[in-house]
Amino acid sequence: MANSASGMHVSDECKVKFLELKAKRTYRYIVFKIDEKAQEDGIEKVGNPQETYDDFTKSIPEDECRYAIYDFDFTTEDNCQKSKIFFIAWSPDISRVRSKMLYASSKDRFKREMEGIQVELQATDPSEMSLDIIKERAL
Repeated sequence: MANSASGMHVSDECKVKFLELKAKRTYRYIVFKIDEKAQEDGIEKVGNPQETYDDFTKSIPEDECRYAIYDFDFTTEDNCQKSKIFFIAWSPDISRVRSKMLYASSKDRFKREMEGIQVELQATDPSEMSLDIIKERAL
């Protein structure tokens, strides 16, 4: 059933996979795609915990919008191991206008359903979600 505010529904599968990433650390990342006909989010790809940030960025299409969750592990200046869960709204300039509008209008609803996101990043170009930016935002 679609949400009247955005017209998009977050599937139970998306919520379950996110909880597995957050609580069990089963995945490094999840890439989500909106099915425009069904008006529902679905999972396009999940990355195993051994995959790198480079693997993650290669899994996102250059010319289509996506939502993604990335579990970023890092070490603080105090030598403490930490992790932050990033929400990335990927909306490249070259994607279809209708797609950009759908992703933009559905973003808040999607984020509300994924409780536990710590950092949000909006990117229209790969440089806006580089590993350096991820590291900077994590600290």
